[in-house]
Amino acid sequence: MKRQKRDRLDRAHSQGYKAGITGRSRETCPYQQSGSKSQWLGGWREAIGDKNDGLFK
Repeated sequence: MKRQKRDRLDRAHSQGYKAGITGRSRETCPYQQSGSKSQWLGGWREAIGDKNDGLFK
């Protein structure tokens, strides 16, 4: 059970990262549950930071 939850949160983080890299707004977060939403937003913030640092164009 714990592994499934972790996988779900990892997936939310990676989806948020992809959304940030492609320039989507953080308001487009598809999650409502606080854990998944938090992970998605964390991935989104990480991607925005990477993009601002020049890692992606």
